[in-house]
Amino acid sequence: MKVELLWWEGCPSHPETLEDLKRVLREEGVEAGVDLVEVESDEQARRERFPGSPTVRIDGADAIPLEETEPFSLTCRIYRLRDGRISPTPDPEDLRDAVRRTNEHR
Repeated sequence: MKVELLWWEGCPSHPETLEDLKRVLREEGVEAGVDLVEVESDEQARRERFPGSPTVRIDGADAIPLEETEPFSLTCRIYRLRDGRISPTPDPEDLRDAVRRTNEHR
C-alpha cells in the first residue's frame, strides 16, 4: 500500500493528520510508511491535483474524496467531521475507512 501525505508549509494542520494517519495504519495492522510530499507552488499543486493541505492519498486515490470540484492550489483544506463539524484535518475514522477499503481490494 502506498500512502502519501501532501502538504503545504502555509497550513499548520499536516502534523496532526500525520499522527492520526500513522495511528490508523498501526491499529489496522498495515505496515506502510507515509511519504511526505511538500507542495511548493501552484504549478506543482495543479500537476499533483492537490486540493489543499493536508491531503492523504492511498494508492494514488484521495482518501477523502472531494464533495465539490475545487481548484488545485496552495491552500488549506477543510474537512467535515462525522458529527458535522468543520475541521482542518480529516476525521480519523474516515481515514480508517479508506485504509480498510484499499485493503479489501488487494
